[in-house]
Amino acid sequence: MNMKTFMANPDKIEKKWYVVDAEGQTLGRMSSEIAKVLRGKNKPEYTPHVDTGDYVVVVNADKIKVTGKKLDQKIYFTHSAFVGGAKYTTLKELMQKKPTKAVELAVKGMLPKGPLGRQMLKKLHVYAGAEHPHAAQQPEALTF
Repeated sequence: MNMKTFMANPDKIEKKWYVVDAEGQTLGRMSSEIAKVLRGKNKPEYTPHVDTGDYVVVVNADKIKVTGKKLDQKIYFTHSAFVGGAKYTTLKELMQKKPTKAVELAVKGMLPKGPLGRQMLKKLHVYAGAEHPHAAQQPEALTF
């Protein structure tokens, strides 16, 4: 009995497009589902070292919700690499300036670190409003 383990081949994987309406959805719960689709964990041919995931378009990113006091207490940290270059931003400030960044950072943290994770993140497209320029790809609605 000779059984073979299936390994996905990057050029033979069929990638689909999905659109997610973020209006009224909780940031973390939505982000973890998006990360699963970007990784390809929702497919039977999932292979850990190959990008088997699909493309995800998120619309209405400015209308996401968070639970508890996260708007005031959740802090994003960046550093310019210069002395005293630390910058702290709350989720409320981030939602006012760049509402798409909150979704991108949440999903980024749930993807693998390294070249494979960066490749997966490129398949995420986030838009603050209800419009997106990916109608030609005929994305299907993704609900969770």
